[in-house]
Amino acid sequence: MTQDDVNFQRLMNDVRPLSRGRDKADLTRHRRGSPSEAQLARRESALSSQEEDNFLSDDFVDLVGAHDPLEYRRDGIQTGVVERLRHGGYAPEARLHLIRHPPADCRRELFSFIREAYAHELRCVLVVHGRSREIDGPANVLRSYLAKWLCQFDEVQAYASAQPVHGGLGATYVMLRKSERARARNRERQQKRRG
Repeated sequence: MTQDDVNFQRLMNDVRPLSRGRDKADLTRHRRGSPSEAQLARRESALSSQEEDNFLSDDFVDLVGAHDPLEYRRDGIQTGVVERLRHGGYAPEARLHLIRHPPADCRRELFSFIREAYAHELRCVLVVHGRSREIDGPANVLRSYLAKWLCQFDEVQAYASAQPVHGGLGATYVMLRKSERARARNRERQQKRRG
């Protein structure tokens, strides 16, 4: 027996196994971090109110070609911005992974993600959705919905399929507009430079 074994036995001397009489329900009730009934009710209420605000359409969608890149720019956005976005020139500040999630869940997750990203003044985010070889494959259906949904956000200025390092056709860069606060800070900086 080595010195380490002796030290280990000395340290473990007063350790006793848990009694086997306790059932799982009893352990769950005493576990820290498990939500109470009130917390679960508040969570459900928040989700349902958010669902009421969700304007993203879940109607029929025209399918995008399985090998076609996604790209969109709102009127007034320079083509150079979209080119830079397409080439990965803006580092994604947050990511949303939607692979293998049903479209209803993706709709809800995307809505929350874009709203939170805009509230936190993020400019470029990455949505990972996967891709299918077939036009009607589940990942391509999701890509098609994503292309439709992103256009419905006022906060979205442009989007483009990602570079291979970020997922290629299985992911999309999304450029968000600046918030009013960010624009005001930018104006102040420019005025200080001039003055």
